[in-house]
Amino acid sequence: KSGDRVYKTECAFSYDSPDSEGGLYVCMNTFLGFGREHIERHYRKTGQCVYLHLKRRVIEKVPGASGGALPKRRNAKLFLDLETNSDLNNDDFEYEDEAKLVIFPDHYEISLPNIEELPALVTIACDALLSAKSPYRKQDPDSWEEELQASKHAKTLVQLDNGVRIPPSGWKCSKCDLRENLWLNLTDGSVLCGKWFFDGSGGNGHAIEHYKETGYPLAVKLGTITPDGADVYSFDEEEPVLDPHIAKHLAHFGIDMLQMQVAENGLRDNDIKPRVSEWEVIQEAGVKLKPMYGPGYTGMKNLGNSCYLNAVMQAIFSIPEFQRAYVGNLPRIFDYSPLDPTQDFNTQMAKLGHGLLSGQYSKPPMKSELIEQVMKEEHKPQHNGISPQMFKAFISKDHPEFSSTRQQDAQEFFLHLINLVERNPVGSENPSDVFRFLVEERTQCCQSRKVRYTERVDYIMQLPVAMEAATNKDELIAYELKRREAEAARRPPPELVRAKIPFSACLQAFSEPSNVEDFWSSALQAKSAGVKTSRFASFPEYLVVQIKKFTFGLDWIPKKLDVSIDMPDFLDINHLRARGLQPGEEELPDIAPPIIIPDDPKALDIDESSVMQLAEMGFPLEACRKAVYYTGNLGAEVAFNWIIAHMEEPDFAEPLVIPAFGEVASSEAAGFGAVGLDNQPPEEMVAIIISMGFQRDLAIQALKATNNNLERALEWIFSHPELEEETEPALDMMNMANNANANILAETGSEGPRIKDGSGRYELFGFISHMGTSTMSGHYVCHLKKEGRWVIYNDLRVCASERPPKDLGYIYFYHRIPS
Repeated sequence: KSGDRVYKTECAFSYDSPDSEGGLYVCMNTFLGFGREHIERHYRKTGQCVYLHLKRRVIEKVPGASGGALPKRRNAKLFLDLETNSDLNNDDFEYEDEAKLVIFPDHYEISLPNIEELPALVTIACDALLSAKSPYRKQDPDSWEEELQASKHAKTLVQLDNGVRIPPSGWKCSKCDLRENLWLNLTDGSVLCGKWFFDGSGGNGHAIEHYKETGYPLAVKLGTITPDGADVYSFDEEEPVLDPHIAKHLAHFGIDMLQMQVAENGLRDNDIKPRVSEWEVIQEAGVKLKPMYGPGYTGMKNLGNSCYLNAVMQAIFSIPEFQRAYVGNLPRIFDYSPLDPTQDFNTQMAKLGHGLLSGQYSKPPMKSELIEQVMKEEHKPQHNGISPQMFKAFISKDHPEFSSTRQQDAQEFFLHLINLVERNPVGSENPSDVFRFLVEERTQCCQSRKVRYTERVDYIMQLPVAMEAATNKDELIAYELKRREAEAARRPPPELVRAKIPFSACLQAFSEPSNVEDFWSSALQAKSAGVKTSRFASFPEYLVVQIKKFTFGLDWIPKKLDVSIDMPDFLDINHLRARGLQPGEEELPDIAPPIIIPDDPKALDIDESSVMQLAEMGFPLEACRKAVYYTGNLGAEVAFNWIIAHMEEPDFAEPLVIPAFGEVASSEAAGFGAVGLDNQPPEEMVAIIISMGFQRDLAIQALKATNNNLERALEWIFSHPELEEETEPALDMMNMANNANANILAETGSEGPRIKDGSGRYELFGFISHMGTSTMSGHYVCHLKKEGRWVIYNDLRVCASERPPKDLGYIYFYHRIPS
């Protein structure tokens, strides 16, 4: 059927493919693919006995292929739309495709095509399976580029002889101050900004305004120009187009296409020039790096802006607890996997971990092979590295951001992964326990001096960047003056000067009190000034430190602080241990703030300062706006609790739609846990009660008992204290129901979040670095310390690191030093 997903490029349990030595077996009933080592398991579990065996072999190098001749392909029609994990589609090689029907358990083989001997229905089924498209195309149709058509304006385009020359860098919109998403009009040479796009590139629409005023139809995006072409858009045709005469059109404005180069990872040279040193330093460019092979040194293919996933997973599977949980339990996980293992989290985690740690996909070339290749001046394709296509498709399923091919924030993906690990227990011990710690928050009313202590669970220590503590302020001021002068004179910018920030200053900024916006004092029964201080109520086994480099400008465009921080190899944060209520301190009364919900929901203004606080934590902007709205502008802390409770919902990052009058309990009210319930209370009311520390089912029960009246519901909860204890077993039952699809249920405890407390002394063993101007663009690289030396993981490239850029990292991984 056209809707069936046919996995004919990758084994469900390993990274075997038709290119592998044993080929791939595709079940003719379930359409799942299995390597030679796993086909027997599927046969025993399902009883399916008819499989299509796909095999691709390299025959020889095609003479002169590198000069432009195409390779010969035998039986190529059998593998229509087959995308394999290696680079065997390289035009320098001739290869042969084979397909056979295999009947189990006797492994009886029937070569294809075989119209004479096979029934017509079987032949039709084989042809349909062989010609089926990749399942990943069906899941993410937007990720595949359509063939562009030549613009009708390209041949007759008129270019004004106005003397405009475009410099190689330092571009700025001629109508505003934007320096990103800039388009060069090919008629008059105007440089103007585009629209705001989903990938984070901002713009005020000046390019299209210019077209409406002048009618000049074609524009090229600056930064995409290479010797192979450029991104051209036709305003008249309202779509991206090809310009067969682009070299001539660019030369009119002094741009030589042959001099434009493309950087690694598909990023254009001019996109990175303002930060070229960052790209060079982090990727250790210009240094000959020794490739690393073997277990734990396996690279991961970039699937198109999936480097954030690659970097995080390399760090995760360098941790022994994750290795034991998934790779150590691999036989058990595979044996207990469901009939469709492609849709099981633990199976796909075990598969990925085994792919990275087994060494099967990271083998050095044999000396004899190297000598032969040198003698024959040829290079045969290598099978090193894995393509996490199946893993990414599953782990990002139903997530509006990670399911796309857009660049993402590695910190957000790390938290998304931990959430999935928590929801899919693999045994009695959850590997994510090693990251979990408790944060004690001390909030003080500045007027009454009374305090409140609360605890929350966290997985990441977020360190602010103390820009005011830069040790090279004079150099920064001089650089900024030179940069402005170069911009005014349309000269290339000066060499970048990066702010040098002491780590101690960032740690000091973390520990200092911060103002609480819209603080409501229960002692005064009114809003007052308040300050909050955070401390560690427990220290995790593995400490993850995020440097808060990303912020928002006044125009709400994400920006990155390009700084150098002297991150220590050894870290001691024992002085940040929480101390609890101190002698002489008086606690704030335990009184809930009054709940005010306007008669017309649209009359409620959204507190943008709270939205900004949440957005700076890394949450999507629209989700932050919804959190502040649905918690009645009670501040960022209450809204944060709403985010934690709703971040797995499919529409979490969708724009806020404020309901019309009388429609408060609309789709948002039914969006979380409301399946099969007729009288579900409005979700925003439930969220407010949960944010006060009560269980979800108790909040729902109270609202139902009071006809969804918030004030009466709170009174009802306080008048039924015995129900608060009774909700715990019901909550456990609900959690078990939610985990019904998990293979192995963990033993759940009712004593609260499980933590691994200990000393606050740590040693650095890894860090993830980001290159680019925002989390929505750029590239991620991971450095890990293994066997006493640093190793760089740059997608498929795994090499011994010569100069690990520890001062430019974004996320750092520390492990506890035993006492």
